[in-house]
Amino acid sequence: MERRNNEEVLVTSSLLVDQENATNYYHCIVPGGVDGGSSSVTAAVIFSTVVVVCGTFNTGCAAGYSSPAESGIVEDLGLSVAEYSVFGSLWTAGGIVGALISGRTADLIGRRGAMWFADIFCIMGWLLIAFAKDYWWLDFGRLAIGFAVGLISYVAAIYISEIAPRNIRGGFTSAGSLMMCCGFSMFYFVGTVVSWRTLAMIGAVPCVLQAVGLFFVPESPRWLAKVGREKELEAALWRLRGERADIALEAADIMEHTKTFQQFPKATILELFRMRYAHSLIVGVGLMVLTQFSGVTAVQCFTSSILNFSTTFGSRAIAILQIPVMAVSVVLIDKSGRRPLLMVSAAGMGLSSLLIGFSFLMQDMNQLKEVTPIVVLIGLLTYSATYSLGMAGLPWLIMAEIYPINIKGVAGSLVTFSNWFFSWVVTYTFNYMFDWSSAGTFFFYSIISGSTVLFTAKLVPETKGRKLEEIQASMTHFLH
Repeated sequence: MERRNNEEVLVTSSLLVDQENATNYYHCIVPGGVDGGSSSVTAAVIFSTVVVVCGTFNTGCAAGYSSPAESGIVEDLGLSVAEYSVFGSLWTAGGIVGALISGRTADLIGRRGAMWFADIFCIMGWLLIAFAKDYWWLDFGRLAIGFAVGLISYVAAIYISEIAPRNIRGGFTSAGSLMMCCGFSMFYFVGTVVSWRTLAMIGAVPCVLQAVGLFFVPESPRWLAKVGREKELEAALWRLRGERADIALEAADIMEHTKTFQQFPKATILELFRMRYAHSLIVGVGLMVLTQFSGVTAVQCFTSSILNFSTTFGSRAIAILQIPVMAVSVVLIDKSGRRPLLMVSAAGMGLSSLLIGFSFLMQDMNQLKEVTPIVVLIGLLTYSATYSLGMAGLPWLIMAEIYPINIKGVAGSLVTFSNWFFSWVVTYTFNYMFDWSSAGTFFFYSIISGSTVLFTAKLVPETKGRKLEEIQASMTHFLH
């Protein structure tokens, strides 16, 4: 009990210091100075974000590769359907492994170091596929790419959230999800006009660009604070906020909160299940699990099985539609807030799933069979659009914002693992569920989406415009 009270005092005293500093700063800010916590965007932040989202663009490329490459690979290497199925699914296995070590890796060698580490596996994987002589080359290449993607999916969101000013943090972090959609759509279309080997060579390009670009971006100031490199922290903030920025308050806040949270016990998986972390753990893991059980990955992977006509048109329409809707989401995140977008997105997905389920129910009852394919296509388009509006990127953004530095690595690994593992579960079970009842499958997805609305309304905090340290300190004693 005494230990728990001491930890509460640590967090509370940190917040009081933050409030005192903020008050002093309000009265003493120099003319022309800029508060680094809520500043205008600089060229360094833009360039750093562009470099990082090359990794998430590659994620989209990897996701979109197997479909257009299938016929060429099967024909050239003589793969059976079973062998190609293994190749297509191995990136999920690699992603699970990458997710498990993502947080620890980013804590150990830094955010930039973790991205370089991922790029090595990514480039190696694409080259193995491009020069494959048999299915073993393909499988190892796909596994390596999956490992890199599992690692980068965590690190990219964390890095951008840690370098961006709070007033633009949401849009910049969600730009990674936008680029993932762009990569997926580009590979879907480019794959129809180039060979599978050429497509794999193209896939390596974003990884090479990121590996080179990382030499010219600063390390995350919050990671530098974690490892005690205060001078480098200040230098990184100067680069990110601009020469005219007053970084004193932001640097002091980062150092103060980092020291406070590092006085807590060393983070382990078991430590995450202490009561003070219950709220943040439930929010992070809950959003990922609910997103997957709303059927997202299954719908993306099995569009052709769901549609009974014009599967090519339907798949292309969905791929194209996601990009402008995701762009709108990036613009709205820092204006409307996280919670409203999440609830609108989940509600839209739920209603779309309900429409699709109702269409299949009518078809099973031999009613309106001639219009069922059209209604299903409309349902899938609205499902995809509303998913892109919020649920596609916001769970990753919130994950990057809510965990304090002492547990960020372990918690981030657990949340990322949850996403990849339940993605596999939903993908694996979809065909069985769909064969059992096509209507029942989408009614289930609709119920989960409706539950996500309630979950968001009751548990997910609004983080728009708040400093990371403020969010994290408030989350850690939600239940005290």
